[in-house]
Amino acid sequence: MSAREIPLFAQRVLDVVDSIPRGKVMAYGDIAEFLGEGGPRQVGRVMSTWGGGVAWHRVVHADGTPAPCHDGQALLLLRKDGTPMRGDRVDLKNARWDGASPSGRRSRRRATGDVIE
Repeated sequence: MSAREIPLFAQRVLDVVDSIPRGKVMAYGDIAEFLGEGGPRQVGRVMSTWGGGVAWHRVVHADGTPAPCHDGQALLLLRKDGTPMRGDRVDLKNARWDGASPSGRRSRRRATGDVIE
């Protein structure tokens, strides 16, 4: 594999991160669980190696703390996105995105097949 090629797992991680809406976040472990492979450390490795081209600040630790890199820029970007915060941590109860719907809530289907948000 050349230095320019991104492994499939890394591309899948970046695709998920790229789809996180403004004001929402996912924890490293959330992304691994959503993909059904890897774990928080593997997602973190992908983000540290290839995450500069996506909304990296929307990936946080399980306790809501943002990535400590970039001299605190993550906090500024999260606040600019309108992400619900509790001090210097993301309010995960209100900001966690499940990957299923833009609102962060899982969509339900009626018996007719219509989606209920």
